[in-house]
Amino acid sequence: MTGPLVRVVRSGVGRRRVQTVAIAIATMMAVAAAVVAGSLMVVSNAPFDHAFAEQNGPHVTAEFDPAKVSAERLGDTDTVDGVTASAGPYPTTILRATDSSGRRPPAMTLVGRTGPHADVDDLDLTSGRWATTLGEIVLSSSYEGPAFTVGDTLTASGTTLTVVGFATSAGRTADVWATPAQVRALASKDTPVTSQMLYRFDSADSTGAIAADRKKLLAAVPSGALLGTRSYLDTKRAADQGAAPTIPFLVAFGVLGIVMSVIIVGSVISGAVGTSLRRIGILKAIGFTPGEVVRAYVAQALVPAGVGIALGVVLGNLLAVPLLDDTEQAYGTATLSVAWWVDVVVPAGALLVVGTAAFVPALRAGRLRTVEAIAVGRAPRTGRGAGKAHRATARLPLPRAVTYGLAGPFAHPVRALAMLLAVAFGTIAATFAVGLTSSLNEVNAVQDPENRSAVTVFTGGPGIAGGEHVPAPGTAEPEPADPAKVSAAIKAQAGTASYYGMSRQDATVAGVSGTVRTTLYQGDSTRGSYAMISGHWLTGAGQVVVPGRFLETTGTEIGDTVRVSVGKQTATLRIVGEAFGSSGDDLEIQANLADFPATRPQVFLVDVEPGVSAPEYARKLAARIKPLGADAQANSPSERDNFVAVLNTMAALLTLMLVCVAGLGVLNSVVLDTRERVHDLGVCKALGMSPRQTVSLVLASVAGIGVLGGLVGVPAGYALHGFVLPVMGHAAGTDLPRSVLDVYDTPLLLLLGLAGLVIALLGALLPAGWAARARTATALRTE
Repeated sequence: MTGPLVRVVRSGVGRRRVQTVAIAIATMMAVAAAVVAGSLMVVSNAPFDHAFAEQNGPHVTAEFDPAKVSAERLGDTDTVDGVTASAGPYPTTILRATDSSGRRPPAMTLVGRTGPHADVDDLDLTSGRWATTLGEIVLSSSYEGPAFTVGDTLTASGTTLTVVGFATSAGRTADVWATPAQVRALASKDTPVTSQMLYRFDSADSTGAIAADRKKLLAAVPSGALLGTRSYLDTKRAADQGAAPTIPFLVAFGVLGIVMSVIIVGSVISGAVGTSLRRIGILKAIGFTPGEVVRAYVAQALVPAGVGIALGVVLGNLLAVPLLDDTEQAYGTATLSVAWWVDVVVPAGALLVVGTAAFVPALRAGRLRTVEAIAVGRAPRTGRGAGKAHRATARLPLPRAVTYGLAGPFAHPVRALAMLLAVAFGTIAATFAVGLTSSLNEVNAVQDPENRSAVTVFTGGPGIAGGEHVPAPGTAEPEPADPAKVSAAIKAQAGTASYYGMSRQDATVAGVSGTVRTTLYQGDSTRGSYAMISGHWLTGAGQVVVPGRFLETTGTEIGDTVRVSVGKQTATLRIVGEAFGSSGDDLEIQANLADFPATRPQVFLVDVEPGVSAPEYARKLAARIKPLGADAQANSPSERDNFVAVLNTMAALLTLMLVCVAGLGVLNSVVLDTRERVHDLGVCKALGMSPRQTVSLVLASVAGIGVLGGLVGVPAGYALHGFVLPVMGHAAGTDLPRSVLDVYDTPLLLLLGLAGLVIALLGALLPAGWAARARTATALRTE
């Protein structure tokens, strides 16, 4: 376009500043939301596969006995048939350390490497630096133990180890890395050094292929040299199960974002073109062809939209970075970034939407006769129901300015429908997000019932992860305290409200291979009960509560009996409930300590009376029970699960963006209405309408739409929550308890119902202020 067309485009963009800004901002927010949602959907779609490919992760992690096969011989195994790449051998051992608070984290796999980069398992150093000297270690970002930061210290075999960095291994090849010399120095008779080799094969996409690859390695080394192997398929299964619940969540927000984008952008562009019919007629009168008119007005829409799209891509990338960082931590994958094609497809799709939305009304205007376009532009046609609406609202016992505004939307029913849809979808997003975050927080609460207690009392001895106290180096392991004496001390301590004992043991269950993690309770454990999907919690001896995976694995159901063995003790227990838990791939059951009388409580979980300080209570109780060999500490609020935090952040950000887009849609529609009715407003002002009445008129014109949008959006958001949450649960391999699903109450739904009204009023506030400030003479001169 050149010459007159360029001047027309420039004039139109500059003259309609509010609409130009509305187009730019609406497209910017829509594109930013689409980029964020698209990026998260991409990385949530098999995040392990993407990270594994980027790092050249090992298909097989093999452990060899260095006494039976030399490092040189292991290096030659890269010529084994089917091996495409290898790395190692790396010295490895088991690290049993103590943190600075005197607690022993779970045992860690320690591997010696001189640097993070290799042909296989090319680690991503996420923070800090690599370990270069003795006394330095690098922790895995996916380590499932106490939270550490750079600079924290651990003690192992009398050696102080400082955390100098964190790295991510998609293949989970180690929990901690150090120099090879450090690994050899920390090895002992009980934890000898072995050799780790990492392999990639040309065929490793199934369990059968991995088994064949293992046989090739077994044949390439002396008998007994291969101690064990681990397939990447096991790690992939766990990672994909963790990512699966996010897919339906992101799809829901993605669909909402796409629909909102189409509605808002279409409404903005159509309104901008539709209010320019008179100008179009004038252009045709001075010689512009229909094709030139169409191109000029499509360009007037594309110019601000193009600016908004460019800014939206930048904003979307900036907003996606922290969310991708959180996602990386939650999934334990390598560094994630916005996929390049998202930054291409989203802008291209936005331009197509904008162009289509502008082309349809511009084409209609281009086909209008010159006289008709000028006439329509001077006297816009209104809906047939406008007159009836004015007569009906006039009968309401409300100020005339309010009733006049309430009838306003009937003048442009199509525009009012677009505004209604924008408000409704904004309300849907808000309702769904509130329900989703409430459900996720409830999931986080019910998964760790032990955290509800105010004080934890340790009786000593192994078994409770993260709570095992260890002696100082060179001192003997203390004898566990007598649980009966500890229980009596707790009962006698002032401020005790209730308490129960607990012990965690590895048990065997008839018909289940391997061990089953078992939690045994002593006393009234209702306070620490898991949320129940069906059945009930433990009420006495002879009962067991199990997760859904246990029922699926064993083919049992509530009411059946199972034989459980803890050490040399065996009991036949009846399944009384299906619990919702967080044991992941492990099977975990809950039973009564009375069924295994030789087992002692390892901890007591105490609730204090109202008004009693938990830290002060713990300090006084500890002074009383330390002579018995026990200890007490107040429980600090547990850190929120990374996965829950990521989803909550995603929901809040995407909802905020969608609500802003909905508000912009209202803003644009009200601006168009106000511009068209500016002459009428001037007449009203000349007849004595005050600025406050003018604001009331404009706000009333959207109030009905806001109320109706809320009435439509809240039930739809409620239904969306009821559909998406069970799908997320099934993707994670579990049903959800009613406490997770039933998070809406009547007051909350009524409050959410006001969301539509709030969105509408906020969107109309600026043009209402503009209309109130407009001078009467100026309004009467404006068409």
